[in-house]
Amino acid sequence: MSEMPQDSSTPEESFFSHLVELRDRIIKASLAICIIFLGMVYWAPDIFHALADPMLKVLPAGAHMIVTDVTGSFFVPIKVTFMAAFVLALPFVIYQVWAFVAPGLYQHEKKLVLPLVISTYTLFLVGMAFAYFLVFPTVFGFMVQYNAPLGADMSTDIDKYLSFAMTTFLAFGFTFEVPVVVVVLVRMGIVSLAKLKEWRPYIIVGAFVVAAIATPPDIMSQLLLAVPLCILFELGLLVARFYEPKPKDDEAEQGV
Repeated sequence: MSEMPQDSSTPEESFFSHLVELRDRIIKASLAICIIFLGMVYWAPDIFHALADPMLKVLPAGAHMIVTDVTGSFFVPIKVTFMAAFVLALPFVIYQVWAFVAPGLYQHEKKLVLPLVISTYTLFLVGMAFAYFLVFPTVFGFMVQYNAPLGADMSTDIDKYLSFAMTTFLAFGFTFEVPVVVVVLVRMGIVSLAKLKEWRPYIIVGAFVVAAIATPPDIMSQLLLAVPLCILFELGLLVARFYEPKPKDDEAEQGV
């Protein structure tokens, strides 16, 4: 029986080598974001205009977005461009995280990570697209019609609009990760598929509670978050059937 190779490095040396590697990974990820940002910053006003387009389309004639901060017209488009650069660089950022943790994973865990990373990024983008193309026009159109009888002018500050848009993007982006969460919980044996099915009524109620907290206080936007959340949970249950651990899988993992 051959002996395992001995690691001559001390625990302190191993710890510092991991810190150095982590620093290098963070630097690479940050450089990727900065390079993409620098390549896009010239078109920052156009990028912000694209983000604001769902609001601009439904504003009444003569209404427009306003700037209440002296530097808002400069920094808000810059913030939007930086966030767009982060989203575009996210696959490379996730790869850096994966490269850092991969040496400590078992072989069966490595096989599961790649599909999870791809599905996580894809579902997050789908959630953002759902918010931009469906939620924004619906909510903004509803609010314009609601304001009309009041005779109130609807002029939104660009900084507040950015805050609303980013909050909504994050809410729907993370909501669309529900199938991934369900699959991971079942595959890792944390919760059984049967138990999740038993919890279905409570999860549906929880979906509406989350929607009430994470969205503006109108019923339309809450429904647009809660209903997809319930559907995505059911989709997660359906996909998790193919990843539910079998007894032979448990024995194989114990033998690793």
